[in-house]
Amino acid sequence: MSKVIKVLGTGCPKCQSMTSVVKDAISENNIDATLEKVEDIMEIMKYNVMSTPALVIDDVITIKGRIPSKDEVLELLKS
Repeated sequence: MSKVIKVLGTGCPKCQSMTSVVKDAISENNIDATLEKVEDIMEIMKYNVMSTPALVIDDVITIKGRIPSKDEVLELLKS
C-alpha cells in the first residue's frame, strides 16, 4: 500500500532540505509513496503545526521543526 507523505513548510531552506532528504530516502529504497509539498499556510494550520518543516506520513505528524536524517525517515516509513 502506497504511503502518502507530506512536507509542511512555506518553502524555507529547512523545508527544502527536509523535502530532499525524504525524496532520497524514498528513491534509494524503492518505497511506494507519494510525496506532496504543502506550502499553503492555511493548509499547514489545519495540522496545528506551529514550527516547520513538518513531516506527515499517512495523516500522522511524525516530525516537526527540524530536519530528520535519512535513516530516521526510513524508520518512520517502515513502521
